[in-house]
Amino acid sequence: MAKSTNGSRHQVWFITGTSQGFGRELVRAALGRGYSVVATSRTPDKVAEMFPDASDRLHPISLDLRDELQIASGVASAIEKFGHINVLVNNAGHGLLGAIEEASGDEVQNVFETNVFGLLRVTRAVLPHFRERRSGHIVNISSIGGLTASPGWGLYNSTKFAVEGLSEALAQEVAPLGIRTTIVEPGPFRTDFLGSTLHVTKARLVDYDETAGKTRTWREEMNGAQVGDPVLGSEAIIDAVNSEKPPLRLLLGISAYDRALKKLDANRSEFEAWRELTCSTDYKS
Repeated sequence: MAKSTNGSRHQVWFITGTSQGFGRELVRAALGRGYSVVATSRTPDKVAEMFPDASDRLHPISLDLRDELQIASGVASAIEKFGHINVLVNNAGHGLLGAIEEASGDEVQNVFETNVFGLLRVTRAVLPHFRERRSGHIVNISSIGGLTASPGWGLYNSTKFAVEGLSEALAQEVAPLGIRTTIVEPGPFRTDFLGSTLHVTKARLVDYDETAGKTRTWREEMNGAQVGDPVLGSEAIIDAVNSEKPPLRLLLGISAYDRALKKLDANRSEFEAWRELTCSTDYKS
């Protein structure tokens, strides 16, 4: 596979949310390729214990995504430790399962705080370094749920739709500066996303049993049986970053691929069906 300009062996990856799931496997994969990794977590000691043989190339740090000063300090410590950062992976986040009406204000605020505002804070903290170097790669872990929504995931979908829009605009803003952007859109992967890390609305309304309620049942049946392999998914992310022309969007898994194409086909069909009315709203010359 062709190497990108970021493809030097001494790559430094700054990865958020690394104590489990995709974050942990990305750390493992990056270290396995000889890279250095800044691994952020609420439990950095746990991360260090998972990779005892890579202590010289692993820099685990505690990072509160709500604390701009701590984020800035973490970025500074990464640069002091390794001299530079090549790749930022915004992986930290969590799901929220429940109908939109069922979610409390605090539950909504919490998922947006982590999935959107936390990602934004870290990105804004790393961008000055990337701009100064005129190189870098931002990888934002979204979801197939950032392209297509489904009952029970509305609030989670909305955070990932926000990540998609932010990333798409950012890619155009930073490309002239030598900075690349990739949005990763996994389908169901066998991580703890559907397990103990998933937030579920405390309220449950019987009127949503046939919609969001069925998604709750699906979660119980699917947890631990997802077909996506996070080890292979992590290797795919690194391959994409190191490719000559990294994608703006990287779908992961057959389910994600199929759902994305179904959404594209449905959109195109509806757009064409309403084309006449759509085009009738412009001023007539």
